[in-house]
Amino acid sequence: MRAVRVDGYGGPEVLVPVELPDPVPGAGEVVVRAEAVDTIFVETQIRGGWGESFGIHPPYVPGGAAAGTVVAVGEGVDPHWRGRRVVAPGTKGTYAELVRVPVELLVPVPDGLESAEAAALAHDGVTASGIVEGLGIGAGERVLILGAAGGMGTLLVQFAVAAGAYVVGAVRGERKLALVRELGADRAVDYTEPGWTAAVGGPVDVLLDGVGGELGLAGFGLVRDGGRVSAHGAPSGGFTALDPAQAQRRGIALRGIAEVQFPPAEVTRLAGFALAEAAAGRLRPVIARRFPLAEAAEAHRAIEARAVPGKALLIP
Repeated sequence: MRAVRVDGYGGPEVLVPVELPDPVPGAGEVVVRAEAVDTIFVETQIRGGWGESFGIHPPYVPGGAAAGTVVAVGEGVDPHWRGRRVVAPGTKGTYAELVRVPVELLVPVPDGLESAEAAALAHDGVTASGIVEGLGIGAGERVLILGAAGGMGTLLVQFAVAAGAYVVGAVRGERKLALVRELGADRAVDYTEPGWTAAVGGPVDVLLDGVGGELGLAGFGLVRDGGRVSAHGAPSGGFTALDPAQAQRRGIALRGIAEVQFPPAEVTRLAGFALAEAAAGRLRPVIARRFPLAEAAEAHRAIEARAVPGKALLIP
């Protein structure tokens, strides 16, 4: 099968197309022929050298989710899985034509939903659903979303709008501002502009920080006492360094990356919820670009350049 492998940390050029043996499902596993492969920003950071922190060492096949059709089942697996369209969230090594998946990570793709849409929801849909469920956004609350035009940010905007919140999306550039407005945000601000926090229009009840770093700290300064924060993103180069003692004094509930590391049963439950919302027309994954699998390096370059509003997918 064709796959993409990283033989050493570095720039996008280390993503090299290779031929690998076809995987064989073990007990409790299936093999999925991938039709669309998810990409997320953290994969560019792992490739660039963060892999040590994640326990990922070269050589490795990147990827954490794919959607496609089950083509083989292993011992102990219900044969009815064969031929079914599925998405496999939380699955490693998905930058490939064929992916070996534990059966407990399979989620059926609802009728009417494309494999590309399912793949676009396989990671970000799980995380966004878990964040919103954990924070309990309510009608009339003011919600600030940093990185609102990213794959997960676009979903968070839609969830917050559906909850009846007043939504402020913070992004960079006119193209992304327009996208956030199109998704229903009440206000869109460019956080590359001086004084952007003033443009938010006052304190917020909830901060959804998908960016991290200094932008996250600036956003935290806008959270009213008694508010809630999810600091789950680090594309700026690091997670927001929040002071738990300060948050406690102000009665602010903090959630971080640890709170979105779900066990398999939760991953599949949240993925199923996101897929059902999309199939019902209540949630729309924004797919900006589709790259052939062999052009994974180009996909990573586009992601790192912040040139992709919404999702970039790989198509084997």
